Amino acid sequence: MTQKLAYIRVSSIDQNLDRQLHGMDFDKTFEDKCSGKDSNRKGLQELIDYAREGDEIYVHDISRMARNTADLLNLVTSFNNKGITLKFMKENLVFSGVANPMNELMLTLLAAVFQFERSMILERQREGIELAKQKGKFKGKQPNKKLYAQIQELFESGMSKRAIAIELGCSRPTVYRALSK
Repeated sequence: MTQKLAYIRVSSIDQNLDRQLHGMDFDKTFEDKCSGKDSNRKGLQELIDYAREGDEIYVHDISRMARNTADLLNLVTSFNNKGITLKFMKENLVFSGVANPMNELMLTLLAAVFQFERSMILERQREGIELAKQKGKFKGKQPNKKLYAQIQELFESGMSKRAIAIELGCSRPTVYRALSK
């Protein structure tokens, strides 16, 4: 049975998913609130595992599926090879596995534009951080003093670094940083 599936992505947790594919009905929707820089996203991976031959996947626009040209082309090819159709609503492009040179050109060009756009955003961000550092206004991510104190206390009580990481739900490098202070 063919299903209509939706994939919706925003770049950060505080952004709203509502404007994408608004007013459309789907059998199942997959969501991500994270960067599209690569395909290592929970919602996308669930969609890849769930989608079956004959299904249609609807995406608001190409940049929501991926911000990396190679990832996007691989995703489209992978879905099409499984007999799954992708529909990018904003660009009005459909990829069903049937050769369409114009659609393939548009996909590649738009993917390159979105990848370039992401690169420019990151470059402006780096420039802003560098200026803030020069003015003494940017200090980077500051350590969690409460967590560091807990780590110190547990270590002094004889607990291993690995056990501390598990107990506090943090990474071992965090434990090592806290103990090196």
